Amino acid sequence: MHTGTTLTQFIIEEQRHIAGATGDFTALLNDLVTAVKVISNAVNKGALIGVMGALESQNVQGETQKKLDVITNDIMIRTNEWAGHLAGMASEEMDEVYAIPNKYPLGKYLLVFDPLDGSSNVDINISVGTIFSILRAPVPNRAASEADFLQPGVKQVCAGYALYGSSTMLVLTTGHGVNGFTLDREVGEFLLTHPDMKIPADTKEFAINASNQRFWEPPVQRYVEECLQGKEGPRGRDFNMRWVASMVAEVHRILTRGGIFMYPRDTKDPSKPGKLRLMYEANPMSFIVEQAGGMASTGYERILDMQPESLHQRVPVILGSKNEVEVVVGYHRQG
Repeated sequence: MHTGTTLTQFIIEEQRHIAGATGDFTALLNDLVTAVKVISNAVNKGALIGVMGALESQNVQGETQKKLDVITNDIMIRTNEWAGHLAGMASEEMDEVYAIPNKYPLGKYLLVFDPLDGSSNVDINISVGTIFSILRAPVPNRAASEADFLQPGVKQVCAGYALYGSSTMLVLTTGHGVNGFTLDREVGEFLLTHPDMKIPADTKEFAINASNQRFWEPPVQRYVEECLQGKEGPRGRDFNMRWVASMVAEVHRILTRGGIFMYPRDTKDPSKPGKLRLMYEANPMSFIVEQAGGMASTGYERILDMQPESLHQRVPVILGSKNEVEVVVGYHRQG
């Protein structure tokens, strides 16, 4: 039986180190934790409660929605809209900013989220997750516009993800390192199980969707080819390749044992400079990775420095163990 620090205790102790803290942020995180617990329950029950399978609808990305995409999006909204901590929300599953209903007070934070990352895996029982990012509203207590959300990743107050796997975990950063918590279902609490998570600087593991190889740019072609050549190649060591098609699962593996994850720019669809969304995938994951000692880049620039141009902007993503990401970025510089 684990009797360690609960997530609630951890958040309150963190708050005590912040001068002038009002408790709003702590309360917002508690609401997010509640949403994660509800989503975890829905994902774990799956077919037992009839929530598996796809809908006929598509989201703003043109992707077919799963039933759980819509259900989890609604859970995030209903759990976080009422308490008066938010000025607005934005989600992968919604075309526009979600306005807080008039019957609820407005707050000083903005919440951005992907309610069910990797949902294409949900019907085959592979790990999925929730990604979220918290920003300060430029004007507190006023309904947020889309422009209010378009802040570079360095402005994030907090980023985190929940992983719904063999156990449910919540991994969180507020800019002071990364900590992982595991849900104890018997007591209904997240407990600190992975304090001060660090990504090894070196790795022998890379994750990429190799089916897109013919569309990759030369720097990525070169990097992957050198990895595949193993001990006989210029890298002088063997690499393992992984691909789960769930960013949460990929990043969690990297946080746990190192690695590099790549969804690079390619020519498959020239109208899309990348696959992953900057605001609710790339930015929060890059914040977490950097806080754990890793590196996150598009290949051309640091992701957290990018000025967002639109709510659903897509970007290339290369993140993970620092020394390997630097190799790929170096190849991009060479052209």
